[in-house]
Amino acid sequence: MSALVTQTLDFEGAQIYCEARGSRSVLLLIPGGNGEAAVYRALAESLSDRFTVVSYDRRGFARSKLASPPDDLRRLDADCRDARFLIDRFGSGPAYVFGSSSGAIVALELLTRFPNRIRRLVAHEPPLATLVPDAPQQLAILDGVYATYRASGAEDAMRKFAAAQGIESGPTLPSGANLDPRVAQMMEMMRHDIEFWLEHELRQYPRVTLDLPQLRTVADRLVLAGGRESRSYFPYRPNTVLAELLHLRVVDFPGGHVGYATHPAAFASQLAEVLLGPSERYGVRAATDGP
Repeated sequence: MSALVTQTLDFEGAQIYCEARGSRSVLLLIPGGNGEAAVYRALAESLSDRFTVVSYDRRGFARSKLASPPDDLRRLDADCRDARFLIDRFGSGPAYVFGSSSGAIVALELLTRFPNRIRRLVAHEPPLATLVPDAPQQLAILDGVYATYRASGAEDAMRKFAAAQGIESGPTLPSGANLDPRVAQMMEMMRHDIEFWLEHELRQYPRVTLDLPQLRTVADRLVLAGGRESRSYFPYRPNTVLAELLHLRVVDFPGGHVGYATHPAAFASQLAEVLLGPSERYGVRAATDGP
């Protein structure tokens, strides 16, 4: 296991907390709606012998503090710029990138906007409601989850969200009355992250519209991924549409929507093969094929 190096870097109105392991080509792990580097810890440890694995708390989540309130209209742009900043900070050339859920939406935007920073990118279950035929219904579900949050709190909202999306729901957050101070601090950070995501990302990121013409020009670097156990749930579906539009295929990984956390060793093994293996084996178009 490679030594862990942690840093907090000032960048464009935020303090970005990040973790790095390993000493080879950079692999940036972009977290989803949980927002934290911690969700990738086991995956990162499994991959640190093959990459310099960089994981981080996205701005506004956990330890990545904001200097001012977030601007929801510019958050995705800020997320993309943070990812590019970390690639440049830890490497000297194009990087490998993995993003899941909201992190996959960030990853797709990163590939579109900064393609020269990407060697190969895996987008795992981006919940882009704008891509599916029943977009109005899917967006209405998310708006309903938000209404539940405003009416009765984050825990009720998350139960409703998990049931609708087929995503493994996390543990119920206990009250801090009799908790060890360190556990209480961790729980408070989790509460903050859930509420930040519900307020600033739940409804906003699934409404993103991709620049498909631009994405077609860089599809030779893109792998679309999903969970073997989540094919019947919404988060898997947008990639099936995107695969058809880009003449790619969806590569299934162990587990469901958070398979990187529930099956980290098997997930890491497949991710390394996908990133380092021949393009045609994993649904990546040869660069000479054209759009």
